[in-house]
Amino acid sequence: MILITGGAGYIGSHTAINFINHGYDIIIFDSLETGHIEIVEELKKLGNVEFVQGDLRNPDDINKVFDKYSIEAVIHFAAFSLVGESVTNPAKYYRNNVYGTLNLLDAMVSHNVKKIVFSSTCATYGEPEYTPIDEQHPQKPINPYGNSKLCVEYMLKDYDKAYDLKSIRLRYFNVAGCDEKSRVGEWHDIETHLIPNILKTTFGKEQTFKIFGDDYETPDGTCIRDYVNVEDLAQAHMLAYLYLKENNKSDIFNLGTEQGDSVKQVFDTCEKVLQKTIPVEIVERRAGDPAKLYANANKAKNLLKWKPERTLEKNIKTAYDWECKLNKIKAGK
Repeated sequence: MILITGGAGYIGSHTAINFINHGYDIIIFDSLETGHIEIVEELKKLGNVEFVQGDLRNPDDINKVFDKYSIEAVIHFAAFSLVGESVTNPAKYYRNNVYGTLNLLDAMVSHNVKKIVFSSTCATYGEPEYTPIDEQHPQKPINPYGNSKLCVEYMLKDYDKAYDLKSIRLRYFNVAGCDEKSRVGEWHDIETHLIPNILKTTFGKEQTFKIFGDDYETPDGTCIRDYVNVEDLAQAHMLAYLYLKENNKSDIFNLGTEQGDSVKQVFDTCEKVLQKTIPVEIVERRAGDPAKLYANANKAKNLLKWKPERTLEKNIKTAYDWECKLNKIKAGK
């Protein structure tokens, strides 16, 4: 069986569907602190899915999973990921993202499970020294969230040397879109991602979307980011697992489209896809927002044979379909 930590969350649930579609039996381990039981119930309809509610900060919770099930590999998503919150409450991020992962790795070693695919982030790079960003770019995180993910990357390197625990670390850029059938999707109580925040303004009265700065050194003055589709990302986790299984060696891969879209381009595309005019206001820049962030993903393309296929329009269309469904789910609660 494949253990997916954080499988009731956004990227974890889409990856779970990908593994189910490839015939794997999976175990979802999630505290439901940011994940949702409704997502788990949807996954159970699709294949052989076991669910264990537990917290990686409690070693007994995760050890019981390894005691009960025969686990072949781990796909590890469980983490807090709000950059702003990590600045004001770093203890929460180190305790959960780092200490929780330490408990997971110790459970793996003690149960002789030696393969893990880790959900890392481009936030480990910090302010870009050059773009596109490749895997050799210096890692200098500028917030506790990025620091916590980099700590785990160091842990994985050390556990490989000491215990022969092999890992693939996937550093991805801005994740977007949702399941094309709207079975699962992006469901954050505090939403920080650009596309859903634009879309949410269309569901209420007199809501205005704010663009933070239009005076960056970019063609239209707004920040440029690399928006990789969540289903493409889920496929990358499958390919990473198969690569790890075949080669039995640790490695690192960037995941992105290798092209950037500006905030204004995304906003204009939302209006085009929805065929709606969305009120917008230009406000001051946010501190710490780099002008450009986009990936060099040649390594993933060459070694994993991964290719992002879905467009920005597809990201927006599927995200909007999910927002419509999510509003109904919330209304029914």
